[in-house]
Amino acid sequence: MLKTAALILFVIMYIAMIAKPKFRPVIALTVAAVFVCLGIVPFSELPFTINWNVLMMISGTMIIVYYFIESLMPNLLADMILNKSKNAMWVTILMSLFAGLISAFIDNVATVLMVAPVGLAVCKKLKMNPVGMILSIAVSSNLQGAATLVGDTTSIMLAAYADMNFMEFFWMEGRLGIFFAVEIGALATVPIMMILFRKDRDPVSSADRTKVNDYVPTWMLLIMVLALIIASFIPNTPNAINGIICMFLAMITMGIEIAKNKGIKEAKDAILELDFETLGLLLGLFIVIGGLTQVGVIDDFAAFIVKVGGDNIFLLYTIIVWGSVIISAFVDNIPYVATMLPVLAAVTASLGVEPYLLYFGLLSGATLGGNITPIGASANIAATGLLKKEGYEVSFKDFMRIGVPYTLTAVFAGYVYLWIVWG
Repeated sequence: MLKTAALILFVIMYIAMIAKPKFRPVIALTVAAVFVCLGIVPFSELPFTINWNVLMMISGTMIIVYYFIESLMPNLLADMILNKSKNAMWVTILMSLFAGLISAFIDNVATVLMVAPVGLAVCKKLKMNPVGMILSIAVSSNLQGAATLVGDTTSIMLAAYADMNFMEFFWMEGRLGIFFAVEIGALATVPIMMILFRKDRDPVSSADRTKVNDYVPTWMLLIMVLALIIASFIPNTPNAINGIICMFLAMITMGIEIAKNKGIKEAKDAILELDFETLGLLLGLFIVIGGLTQVGVIDDFAAFIVKVGGDNIFLLYTIIVWGSVIISAFVDNIPYVATMLPVLAAVTASLGVEPYLLYFGLLSGATLGGNITPIGASANIAATGLLKKEGYEVSFKDFMRIGVPYTLTAVFAGYVYLWIVWG
């Protein structure tokens, strides 16, 4: 009964968010409250269904990014990128590849929050609509998250479950690792971006050289990147370690800026500038997805995929990759990957084959699937939230115009590569 109710409410929530995009946070939080009232998510389990790590990471990074923007560093970076680009199309492509490179080593959300302000500064200088560039930054960040052990939570989960170290994402058992599947997928998306942004052919240049008035926020962002990478190598850290790091550095940044006589008012402004709508939307989605996991809906999806695949390893691999893309477009990939890893281990053991092909297929499909919809990944929610603050409302259709071709191209390239190398 609870399972049916949870599934119906989930479908209603998605339909409502597609129909009324301005009210997504309210819709998600309302459905989450209904989940708690009906007992789908027991009140005692409520704190454990919320990903506090992501919420703290977004909040901390947003505070540092506020000071980063105020320092005018994004404007200086925009000047540099404009001087290296032939036209507006290549600005977007370079920004996306730049975001992907960073995202291979730190969390996708943190990447978007750091790179998007630079993209916004570029678009303001060019007087162009920033939606395409910011969404490209988000989907590129999601793609590269699977490239290394430290790039995404799902990568860390796979490494822990399969006992993989950092280098085995590059070279494992005498074969090229999943890193190259991701990079081939990233390169395959360049022609897609050239098609999507083919009309943005206006020449660009920047004779200006913005003067940065405060280097502290830039250094704090760089320290945050380094700290997140180092933390990924330390065993037995708290689950919320990334969020703790970001919040701690945000508090230090605020303290330094206050000590520099910038005053309490700017610190208050930094807090008030937090994107509470994005945080509310994520909070609601965490509870709803937690409820679906609690009542077994995610388990049912996993069992169905494996049942359809049977003992045909190619068919099973194909279903795992593309089934993961579809499922991760609508639900958080973390509980889904956590559910599927032991299932795939058992299936491959019964078939007497190595599990790595299916593991890598699961990771690539589940990581990229979130790029299909604006609420399929936390990085997408952060990106659309930033655009909304700039006055640009992003509909499902707007997002999918970029997300769908990007995702299908990247997944297909990685799908072929993984089968050739590991099949």
